[in-house]
Amino acid sequence: MPICPAPSESSGSGSRVWIFHGLALGAAAAATAAAYVYRRPRGFRSLAVGIIPARYASSRFDGKPLALILGKPMIQRTWERVMLASSLNHVVVATDDEKIAECCRGFGADVIMTSVSCQNGSERCCEALQKLRKHYDIVVNIQGDEPLIEPDIIDGVVMALQRAPDAVFSTAATALKPEDAFDTNRVKCVVDNQGYAIYFSRGLIPFNKSGKVNPHFPYLLHLGISGFDSKFLKIYPQLAPTPLQLEEDLEQLKVLENGYKMKVIKVDHDAHGVDAPEDVEKIEALMRARNIQ
Repeated sequence: MPICPAPSESSGSGSRVWIFHGLALGAAAAATAAAYVYRRPRGFRSLAVGIIPARYASSRFDGKPLALILGKPMIQRTWERVMLASSLNHVVVATDDEKIAECCRGFGADVIMTSVSCQNGSERCCEALQKLRKHYDIVVNIQGDEPLIEPDIIDGVVMALQRAPDAVFSTAATALKPEDAFDTNRVKCVVDNQGYAIYFSRGLIPFNKSGKVNPHFPYLLHLGISGFDSKFLKIYPQLAPTPLQLEEDLEQLKVLENGYKMKVIKVDHDAHGVDAPEDVEKIEALMRARNIQ
């Protein structure tokens, strides 16, 4: 597998209309803070950094960040999309692999080398944040296997934390396709009527007595993007694993089980993650259909 082809300019996929749910809540609702509250009169959580964690080893797809998608490594495709977000003051790739680092430097990305002992993307983002040696209020963890992530979603996740002082974590969800209802790689979520997360699961939630998909219910698919208050991110790796987190193998459940609040924005987005080698062809076909070079 080649390390990295010659760098080239990125191209966008055009503007789309996004639906951000619950971002306009008033200060009164925000004042009902849970375990972790910050109040700053001006410039609240104004500085944001985007971090793309990338590791070579994977149980389902070794070397996934370097897999070529229409001639460019997937990590480059993702980085190019992230760079289009207007809310980020800085973007870096955090990796423990020199091959990935060499590739990323080749197309112009800033790289932070992190430990091989990081258990997940959040821990890798935490270590990268400490090594940046610069203050940021918000850290956005963007999964490197979403090469078609929309910049507007990143901006929405940042905005969610800026407008919800009682939340320490923000993320995004979109409509779940019926064919993905029982796919355990597709994480589902439920939220309350103010847009705060109630639960995440690999199973279908909510689940009705018939045991079948209700075609009239607006099920939600969780997207692989996480926004952290930077102060919370520094303590997050120190929190002990929780029962629901371990059972579902979902990082975000540790946030909820420890009593912290998480804001969820609803967006109109076709999720196209790369979980296995055969997904690359699907992404390439979609990019050709959208005339993305």
